[in-house]
Amino acid sequence: MDKFASGPNYGPVLTTTDLYLLGCELALHPILTHSFGGFHLILNLASGHAGGYNPANKDQDLELAHGGEPATIPRVQELHIVCRLAPWHTHIKNPTGVTVGDFCAAVGKQYSESFITDAELDTLPGRTREQVRRAAQNAQQIYGAPGWGGGMGYYGSPSPGGNNQRLSRSAWLRDKIFFDGLEQDDDFSIKQLGFKASNVFCMQVTS
Repeated sequence: MDKFASGPNYGPVLTTTDLYLLGCELALHPILTHSFGGFHLILNLASGHAGGYNPANKDQDLELAHGGEPATIPRVQELHIVCRLAPWHTHIKNPTGVTVGDFCAAVGKQYSESFITDAELDTLPGRTREQVRRAAQNAQQIYGAPGWGGGMGYYGSPSPGGNNQRLSRSAWLRDKIFFDGLEQDDDFSIKQLGFKASNVFCMQVTS
């Protein structure tokens, strides 16, 4: 039987405290490392949409497969996702165990529905700020993403330049808006979060 198959009979769901006390490592679902033979995940961070394809038939788009299966073994109640190209971290919770679908929904929402504040934008060099603005405009035109203008999830005062510009967090990534797998990077976790843990994973992104 597939150890990642959905269902209640695959051991307990561990809390963060359990993980710390047991000192156990987590095995990621192969869909989240792009090593699953029958389904390649495509998670678009600009639109928030998750789908994929079968590597044996790349021309056919598929809906998200195996979304109800656990994201890790052992199953855990919480995951923390960081990204080397972004200042935010995604905290995913599910008391019955974080699933592949939970991961896709939380990360997609983080980057497509939340917005860059003016203070965050001010930390970027001028040329990079303009690239971020263009990326937000492109996302709006291509995906209908709430990357420019109205929408929900904006915190802070309007970005410099007026017009109540709201830039989706996916625009921070510029052209690298597609999920490209998870890995552990303890050094970056410490830099970003101030701690390392077996339920902290670094998300890679690609164009």
